[in-house]
Amino acid sequence: MRLAAVALSLILAPLLAAGGASAEMRGHGGPVRALAVAPAGDVAVSGSFDSRAIVWDLEREAAAQVLRLHDDAVNAVAILPDGGIVTGGADGRIAFWRQGEADPVRVESAHAAPIAGLSVSPDGATLASAGWDGIVRLTPLPDGEARVLEGHAGQVNAVAFGPDGGLVSAGYDATLRIWGGEGEPARVIQLPTPLNALAIAPDGTIATGGADGVVRLLAADGALIAEIETQPLPIIALALSPDGTRLAAATIRGSVAIIDVAARDVLFTLVGPGLPVWSAAFARDGETLYTGGGDAMVRAWDARTGEPSSGPILEAAEDPLARFAGSRGAEVFRACAACHTLSASEGERAGPTLAGIFGRRIGTAQGYDYSPALVAMDIVWTPQTVAALFEHGPTAYTPGSKMPEQRILAAEDRRALVDFLAEATR
Repeated sequence: MRLAAVALSLILAPLLAAGGASAEMRGHGGPVRALAVAPAGDVAVSGSFDSRAIVWDLEREAAAQVLRLHDDAVNAVAILPDGGIVTGGADGRIAFWRQGEADPVRVESAHAAPIAGLSVSPDGATLASAGWDGIVRLTPLPDGEARVLEGHAGQVNAVAFGPDGGLVSAGYDATLRIWGGEGEPARVIQLPTPLNALAIAPDGTIATGGADGVVRLLAADGALIAEIETQPLPIIALALSPDGTRLAAATIRGSVAIIDVAARDVLFTLVGPGLPVWSAAFARDGETLYTGGGDAMVRAWDARTGEPSSGPILEAAEDPLARFAGSRGAEVFRACAACHTLSASEGERAGPTLAGIFGRRIGTAQGYDYSPALVAMDIVWTPQTVAALFEHGPTAYTPGSKMPEQRILAAEDRRALVDFLAEATR
């Protein structure tokens, strides 16, 4: 599965609790990649690897609307000042929605690769999008000719507007870029690690995090203010409280450091079931933090104390791989478990069930909506073809499929995986 800027591949799942905080809310059929809370605090939006976005009524703690358009994961969401919603997908498209309407009011083919981040300017006039095609795109609102900002060498993983309307982007090339006006060169700040996440405080302080687990705070001009060590784990999401005093830094292993921005120090660390946390957002009052992770739920936390807002931490869903404890192949498969089940009784998730996979022609599992490119391929799944898929990666081996890029470089791990699948999918 995808990881925004580290050379790992995973992805996760749902969903969202409500304003003051209580039980989790479920609804997605695949990993949740993005989360945004409206300034009024009554609505939230989540985006998922299941290619859908869900609008949540936080007062009722219920789904108010499901948005369907994208052909691939919804990696980024944003809420406009007028209450409109924007979704950005791995299909490179941006869709604009009005709450309560089933179809988008506008769709733009914005990027030639997955969109990883969205940000709305303070005046509500411009949408910035970060793409894995190496560009930042500025889309006028409500309409107009877009402008493209080039310079990153590789994936752009995050983008954010500052309080003065200035734009900052962060990329896999380990650079932070502070963009000037049209025709002006960007100020480039080289950092020591690939960057995954970005947030800007009301006073203009820039926070960024990446593969080395360090949160770096910079002034609006790019001058380094502080380096704050969280854990030696890749940071994959950042969220600032509305007043900019607290910063949440979420990691690939599920811990979330709550940082006092003024003190430049970690106050405490939220610890869940140990699965990645891909998205985080503060409530309007800054007292509740929502986190979406790989345990198929979003938890609400008291951002002042670090305690779960709904009482004791709920147990994670039963581990479907528990009966394979000690199997190296099962551990390799964990990266796939968010999207694929092993038995027909479990049904499908973001991807088709793998039950009976060996001997099955590609694109033929009943009930799953495959991409046309996959259906047209002449591949039968065998231990050899499955191993080849992960040796070369989906982009090369099954081009045009919805499967995110993932390779297993070690031959012994590929052998362990196919041996495991032969046993577990009979």
